[in-house]
Amino acid sequence: MKLYLNPNKGDFSEITQRPSMEYGEMSAKVQLILNNVKVHGDAALRQYALDFDNALIDNFKVEQSDMQAAAALISPELKKAIDTAFDNIFAFHKGQIKVEEPVETMPGVLCWRKSVGIEKVGIYIPGGSAPLFSTVLMLGIPAMIAGCKEVVLCSPSAHPAIYYAALKVNVSSVFRVGGAQAIAAMAYGTEQIPQVYKIYGPGNQFVTMAKQIVSSQGTAIDMPAGPSEVAVFADAGANAAFVAADLLSQAEHGVDSQVLLVCTNESFIAKVQNEINLQVEVLPRKEIAMAALENSKAVYVDNEELAIELLNEYAAEHLILAIRNADEVAEKIINAGSIFIGDYTPESCGDYASGTNHTLPTNGFARAYSGVSVDSFVKKITMQKISPEGLKNIGNTVEVMAEAEGLMAHKNAVTIRLSSGL
Repeated sequence: MKLYLNPNKGDFSEITQRPSMEYGEMSAKVQLILNNVKVHGDAALRQYALDFDNALIDNFKVEQSDMQAAAALISPELKKAIDTAFDNIFAFHKGQIKVEEPVETMPGVLCWRKSVGIEKVGIYIPGGSAPLFSTVLMLGIPAMIAGCKEVVLCSPSAHPAIYYAALKVNVSSVFRVGGAQAIAAMAYGTEQIPQVYKIYGPGNQFVTMAKQIVSSQGTAIDMPAGPSEVAVFADAGANAAFVAADLLSQAEHGVDSQVLLVCTNESFIAKVQNEINLQVEVLPRKEIAMAALENSKAVYVDNEELAIELLNEYAAEHLILAIRNADEVAEKIINAGSIFIGDYTPESCGDYASGTNHTLPTNGFARAYSGVSVDSFVKKITMQKISPEGLKNIGNTVEVMAEAEGLMAHKNAVTIRLSSGL
């Protein structure tokens, strides 16, 4: 980890810089994949499965019976854990449903909004060495609550826990497809895989690029994304072992992940580094974590105000407040995907089972984006109803404004009604 001692504000831009990602050549490669799937459909998917995964796949759909058989292989302990996480995530997201009352903006003019679930949504779950069955819950549960009619899940992984979670959230269909080609399949549709209106979920740089490209072509996505990250704000009273464990829990995600430690006590940084050196030795993903730490930074600042300013500029995906006045400081944080308050709130609880969603904006996008919620799966449609009395009350206002803009047909749509003898 690179160390910064009492930096000034001019150093903030360097400290908040994420690991660079080279998208130029990758963009061209991903565009070729997207175009191929768009034109050749399932034939292109089969070829990519053979080229990338050495798998000969004819039918990409995973049948319900196969999912049930795979789910039966899961240990009772893991099933219980997934069930508990499901209940907590469902309870938190169910609380996000709010029925908005109609507002009478003036006598006879009634306005309101209704929430409608997006009809067709796609969920992408990566393969790789970490089967992210927790993400199936994080995306499938709000889709359930929102009332999405069709939920398509694509994943190259056949891990039984992914199928068990998919059954729990009532996914409509599951397809054994991964990579940028899976994003293309959901964006454009193929013979087997239906087209969706919005795509959600994490992935590698190729998946991220594919999502960005299809979003410019009319398919909505959850949010811009980059490698996972955490920032920890610690003071002298924090537990160095806890902080080191939190930093490593993010570092093990991938070599391009980043962690940021901000301290108001200089000697505490050395304590954390010692703990990291001890804990990393026993991690199965040690090499990945060590590589991620090369991209990471530790910062000593001599006052809390400067630390808060730095953290707000960094806009972390995950922010842990391991400080004595954590509740107070949490209110001063305006840029973060999710905040974890106090010594006994590890970020991993939010990743799995506390109830909040772990699909969050990364790479500084927390300055403008929220994490996934039920709102991510609904559209808000405004409604209005005007009575004859209401039209008399508002009509002249509309006529004057329309005429001032030179839109006389707009004015006439009101005038003709007012002249009809309401």
